[in-house]
Amino acid sequence: MQKKLTLSINEDLIEFAHVFSKKTNQSISHIVEEYLNELKKQENNPDKNNFKPKINKLYGAFESQPIPDKKELRRNFHEKNYN
Repeated sequence: MQKKLTLSINEDLIEFAHVFSKKTNQSISHIVEEYLNELKKQENNPDKNNFKPKINKLYGAFESQPIPDKKELRRNFHEKNYN
């Protein structure tokens, strides 16, 4: 069910919201709703909260195999780059 919400926001942000809304062809309500949905997802998944999106894509990459130790990674790097 949709309900109305009244916000008090800095005038500069209101101007930005109108420009961004027109540029992206989205309503300001939709933009705010999507932002709040993202915050809700982060709240529900605390393990991923502190990472940037590129890092989050890697989340769980080593679940099926252990992370190699630093010496092994260094050896593999040198073998690939110097052979």
